[in-house]
Amino acid sequence: MSFSKIAMYIVMGSVWAPAFADDHQPAETAGNMAVETYTYSTPLDIQKVISVTDVSDKCGATPVRMTYQDSHGQQHVIEYQGVGIACTNG
Repeated sequence: MSFSKIAMYIVMGSVWAPAFADDHQPAETAGNMAVETYTYSTPLDIQKVISVTDVSDKCGATPVRMTYQDSHGQQHVIEYQGVGIACTNG
């Protein structure tokens, strides 16, 4: 996945996130890493993107998880609302 696609997902997610945000505690992933819900006030220190949920087969607003490494080498998982592009009109 190219950097421009990742950047687009982050921008789209930040636009949609406030509309779908809820106030819940971070969930646990299978790897026991806390999943942080993104808000506009969330400080991001993204050195390297490791993975992003593929939403190319979804339509409309859908949760996206991004796993990334910060500038200190620590891994984080953040969840935000992305926009799927697999919508059809018919």
